[in-house]
Amino acid sequence: MTFSQGPCRSGHIEMIAGNMFGGKTEELLRRLKRVHIAQQRYQLFKPSLDTRYSVDHVQSHDSNRMPSTAVHKSEDILRLVDDLTQVVGIDEVQFFDEGIVDVVQKLANRGVRVICAGLDMDYRGKPFGPMPSLLCIAEEVTKLHAVCTICGGKAPRTQRLSSASKEQVLLGGKDLYEPRCRMRHQIPSEDEVTQTFNQSIK
Repeated sequence: MTFSQGPCRSGHIEMIAGNMFGGKTEELLRRLKRVHIAQQRYQLFKPSLDTRYSVDHVQSHDSNRMPSTAVHKSEDILRLVDDLTQVVGIDEVQFFDEGIVDVVQKLANRGVRVICAGLDMDYRGKPFGPMPSLLCIAEEVTKLHAVCTICGGKAPRTQRLSSASKEQVLLGGKDLYEPRCRMRHQIPSEDEVTQTFNQSIK
């Protein structure tokens, strides 16, 4: 097999993963601000269901924000990325369908630097959506942790404070979630969730 000589294209995938309040979005915005300073063309996307802070901005828990485009499906990103865009940022990537894996692969193969930020585990400590596949194909992975609200140690998990819903996706901030270490993280049993839900609808 013969390979052509010359530099490879710079396209690649960077993953920023971790639990809530660990600084994932903050790190994504930090990298994009450096891209802006370098006068590179970039676009920032997020899932349309994430309306916690703003419809047309990505915002961290520390209130740093940048304009973004909300999309319903992963394939919308490919349609909306401009031919001259050099860097694509995707926040809350765990909420996208499995097609997001193919989307970021295509962008990277096109020579685009793709930076994704997302929760690696849900409130039960289970892998979240397409995150396992994205972490496998990424050239660079950064895993961030918050501080446990109980013991002050490293907190890689997210504690859901309400047991009224057993759905994997329940949008909220500090009113519904807090960071916990492995030992302080509690997973409600199905019986507890069902009992709480039944009480809430009486």
